[in-house]
Amino acid sequence: MVTPTKPLAKTPAARPVVEADRLTEAIELLFFAYRDFISDPDEILARYDFGRAHHRVVHFVGRNPGITVAELLNILRITKQSLARVLKQLIERGFVEQETGKQDRRQRLLYLTAQGRELEQRLAAPQRARVAAALEKAGPGAGEAWRTVLLELVNEEDRAEVERRIAKAAAEQR
Repeated sequence: MVTPTKPLAKTPAARPVVEADRLTEAIELLFFAYRDFISDPDEILARYDFGRAHHRVVHFVGRNPGITVAELLNILRITKQSLARVLKQLIERGFVEQETGKQDRRQRLLYLTAQGRELEQRLAAPQRARVAAALEKAGPGAGEAWRTVLLELVNEEDRAEVERRIAKAAAEQR
């Protein structure tokens, strides 16, 4: 006969272990969720011999038409050399175009071409569907909770800038 045990959370000494286990589980779920969240776009990108860096560039250029290379470097936090390689491929293959800045001729302003916009939509569609389904299943208030958790995962000194960028991009998309 098995005797029932008391839940660990009721004993004061066990609370930190339970909390650590919950946090470890949350981290692990984030890893699995990210793996699956990017799986559909990864398949699409592979058809073009592109990788995740290409996806991020297409996403942020699509959300911020006319973004400068410097701004994109700030968002992605990758080296100039890495961005240059990815941009070169996207430009040569007709997904991104660059223009010289009108006020500052040293600036390179980036835009998606029609082909780039189509790729951005193909990459985003399965991700939008996955997030929409998850939020619907999670129930009322899940969207705001999701946003709060993700925003709190962003470094504190970057949060205001991230929120500003998201709001600006959303306003320009309307």
